[in-house]
Amino acid sequence: MSDRAERAGWTPPLRRRRRSYWATQTPTWREARPALIADALKRASARRSGNWFVVGASRDVRAGGRPYGRTVGGVEVVLWRSDTGELHAGPGACPHLGAPLRDSRVVCGTLVCHWHGLALDGGSFAGWDPYPAHDDGVLVWVRLDAVGGEEPLERPVVPVRPAAGSGVDAVFTAVGWCEPQDVVANRLDPWHGSWFHPYSFVDLTVVRPPTDEDDTFVVDVSFRVTGRLVVPVRAEFTAPGPRTVVMRITEGEGATSVVETHATPLTREADERPRTAVVEAVVAASGRRGFALARAAAPVLRPLMRRTAGRLWRDDLAYAERRWALRRTGRFPG
Repeated sequence: MSDRAERAGWTPPLRRRRRSYWATQTPTWREARPALIADALKRASARRSGNWFVVGASRDVRAGGRPYGRTVGGVEVVLWRSDTGELHAGPGACPHLGAPLRDSRVVCGTLVCHWHGLALDGGSFAGWDPYPAHDDGVLVWVRLDAVGGEEPLERPVVPVRPAAGSGVDAVFTAVGWCEPQDVVANRLDPWHGSWFHPYSFVDLTVVRPPTDEDDTFVVDVSFRVTGRLVVPVRAEFTAPGPRTVVMRITEGEGATSVVETHATPLTREADERPRTAVVEAVVAASGRRGFALARAAAPVLRPLMRRTAGRLWRDDLAYAERRWALRRTGRFPG
C-alpha cells in the first residue's frame, strides 16, 4: 500500500486466504441442529404478513409497457401501471369471458382485453374488483386476503434497505416444487453455505444462533471472488415475516447491503404438488467513493448479480425440493 493510501485510511476490499480444500473444513452438522432450525422456522411462520405477497421486480411492471401476470396461491393476478406510473392490480381473468389479461395490452394507462376490447382503468367493473398493490421501489406486492387468511395490513412489511438511490439493486426469480416454508428453512440454515456453495462462500462460522430473546443468526463468512481472493464480512439473518428471510451485512465491505429472499406460493395450499416462486432482491451498497461508478454501471451489473443468484438458487432449490419431498413422505428428520 502506498503512503498516500495509508494516510487516507484506504484498505483494499479483497483478502488473500491460505489455500484449503473443501473436505478439510470443519463439519457444521452438529451446530445445524434440526430442532434449532425448526424453532426458527416456527417463529417466522407465526409473524404477520397482512396477506401481502411479493409478485416480482418493480421494473418488470413499466408505465407504457405490457401487463405483468403472476399466479399467487392459485389466484391469477395481473398488474399494470397508469401513464403516471400508478400501480394497479386485480384478477387475471377478464370479467367478460375470462380472457387472460396478462396477454392483453395497456393503452393510455388502461388495461384493454385483447379478446373483445373490454377496458379496465383499475376500478371495480362488472364483478372485477382490484387488489391492493404496493411498489416499494424494488419489488411489487399484492394483497390477497382470501389466500393469506390473516387480518390485513394496509402496507406490507418491507425490510430496511440502504437509502434509496445509494445502492445497486437486482431481482432474481426462480420456481421450485416445494412450499414457501421449505425455501425459508433453507435460508434459516446458514451452516450449509461453505459446504453446499464452495464456489461462493468460504470460512463460514455461525457466531451466534438465534434465541427466544434475539431471533437473529450472526454469521462470519467470506465471499469468494476468484481463487484465493475473498471478501470477509459479518452478516445477520432475520425472518421478518412468514415468507421472507433477510441477510444484512453489518460489518466489512458492503455494510448495510441486503439480500431479501421472498417465497411466494403459486399453487393452492392443498395442492398435491406445490410450486413456489423465489423472488430474491439484492441491494448492494458501499461507503467507498468509487461505488458511484458501480451505480452508474447498474444496467451492466444487474445481469451479473442475477446470474450469481441463479447459480446459488440452482442448488438451494434442490435443497428446498428435497426437504419438501421428505416431509411429504414423513421421512424428514426434523
